[in-house]
Amino acid sequence: MSSTVTLSCLRKIYDGNHVVKGIDLAVAGGEFVSLLGASGCGKTTVLRLVAGLETPDEGSIDVGERCVCDAALGTWVPPEDRRIGMVFQSYAVWPHMSVLDNVAYPLRVRGERRPERRARAGEVLALVGLGDLGARRPAQLSGGQQQRVALARGLIMEPDVLLLDEPLSNLDAKLRIRMRRDIRRIQQETGFTVIYVTHDQDEALEISDRLVIMDAGEILALGTPAEVRDHPFLSTT
Repeated sequence: MSSTVTLSCLRKIYDGNHVVKGIDLAVAGGEFVSLLGASGCGKTTVLRLVAGLETPDEGSIDVGERCVCDAALGTWVPPEDRRIGMVFQSYAVWPHMSVLDNVAYPLRVRGERRPERRARAGEVLALVGLGDLGARRPAQLSGGQQQRVALARGLIMEPDVLLLDEPLSNLDAKLRIRMRRDIRRIQQETGFTVIYVTHDQDEALEISDRLVIMDAGEILALGTPAEVRDHPFLSTT
């Protein structure tokens, strides 16, 4: 299942600094959209606003037909009720748990029975290419494998939207290339709506349906990779 994401006049201020400046953006269901820009441009803040980890000072966010946040009306849906998965830059896997239990943990929190959650975790691990590593501990995995565990944990709840915040920045160059292609493949197989944050132009150009070029809290350009490949604003990222 996938949902649209609509940001309307979204604004966020930290200590008087306008980090996000009235952004409007519509992401179609099943679309892969990347937010591209230099550090401090506001792209991660936008992601955290969609996830519900930050509250906007102005504007609204709709996921599908449901308003999850509207600053003017005081509407606020907590993160756990938004049906949104998130994968962070750090792997954030629990070292004392097996790979299978790490991935199954969100279903455990939701109260699903152990046989069902372990079966589902096995299916998702197979999807990300770790089907035979469920019994291992994270310390026995490579960095790329740990990031796949984090991705599987984001997928297991079958979110309407999957958010990824610089998920490959801790990997070496060759592994980043392989992993970004795997993420794109998984997204196409599952049909999830994805919003992906990166500062890597090549990464964004290869895997995205559309790119959002950001600078100083604003959208400078928006379009398909072909449309923005020669855009002058790309030189700022």
